[in-house]
Amino acid sequence: MQNLLHEIEQFCLRNDISETRFGELALNDKPFVSQLKAGRDLRGSTAAKLRKFMADFEANAVTNPAGSGRFPAGALAFPHRDLLGIAQLERHEILYVLDQAEPWVELNRQPDKHAGLLSGLTIINAFFENSTRTLLSFEIAGKRLGADVVNMHAAQSSVKKGETLIDTAITLNAMRADAIVIRHGSSGAVDLIASKVDCPVLNAGDGQHEHPTQALLDALALRHALRQRGERSEDFTGLNVTICGDILHSRVARSNILCLQALGASVRVCAPPALMPAGVEAMGAEPFHDFDAALEGSDVVMMLRLQTERMQGQFIPSAREYHHLYGLTKTRLDCAAPDALVMHPGPMNRGVEIDSEVADLLDRSIITRQVEMGVAVRMACLDVLTRRRRGVEGWGGAA
Repeated sequence: MQNLLHEIEQFCLRNDISETRFGELALNDKPFVSQLKAGRDLRGSTAAKLRKFMADFEANAVTNPAGSGRFPAGALAFPHRDLLGIAQLERHEILYVLDQAEPWVELNRQPDKHAGLLSGLTIINAFFENSTRTLLSFEIAGKRLGADVVNMHAAQSSVKKGETLIDTAITLNAMRADAIVIRHGSSGAVDLIASKVDCPVLNAGDGQHEHPTQALLDALALRHALRQRGERSEDFTGLNVTICGDILHSRVARSNILCLQALGASVRVCAPPALMPAGVEAMGAEPFHDFDAALEGSDVVMMLRLQTERMQGQFIPSAREYHHLYGLTKTRLDCAAPDALVMHPGPMNRGVEIDSEVADLLDRSIITRQVEMGVAVRMACLDVLTRRRRGVEGWGGAA
């Protein structure tokens, strides 16, 4: 037992993965190693399976020329069936998705933007909340990859007739979709649907929980902007990022905090006391209520809109007062680093959380770049999550 524990510890150190991740990869059992240390019984067949997994993992990492040692081979580079949140991802898996998106960025800039990679596959975009950017970019992503894309709007669905979410999931599953993209107003709804269907599920935003593809596209847009300046290449080590706005109700804030920190950035969050979630420090972010103080030395400023559709009660005195204290103006931007970049996931409320002259700064604002990167990231996610279904070498057989 002790010998095996030592082997696992050394394996995790060599391959820069956590013991929780090891349990998930090897046995689909996240707490396995911690339970093993606490005295969990271990069968001989399980020990043999673990040793085989470690040997195969490191053999693939060495012999896979395409990975160049940066990522494990095949499905080990991204072992998840679904993309439900950034919290489920390790640093190297985030980087893997960003790297997979790069070819699609280039394709999307060409006159012919079509690829037949997902030809014959069916993607269902099931949106139980209103959306413009996310729905449109997922639809464009699927069609540019050659898939048959079907959009389901809640206002036109049987949910309005009283159908339960589980019955909706069962219905979608019976239609043999190859991937389902879900947006829902309740936190955890996407996880529930994923547990009831047989195909990959992508979270396009669930309640106040997560919006993983938004965080990934924000990271890709930021990486491109920094590379264009010749400042950084792969990650955001040493970068100071301030996220300001309605942190309490924002799934974008949560996903970005997790993603940016996984890539090495220091994250500050700023909001009025009523819009700052309790315990945000536990996520590793530094909370501020003074926007000017939060901006000091910031390399990136990400603004968030007020999520009025999720508010029940009065959270701010008025839009005018909010803009006075937390709106990003040209004068206030001067508190940040001299060349600080400006981001916003959209939709923007100009004159509330951000002034037009700031949103449209040619040399500082990368808001339109975020929109561009959204299509590429969602193409990458659809590609990666359907590889098993398509029988791509190293990703297992078709489901």
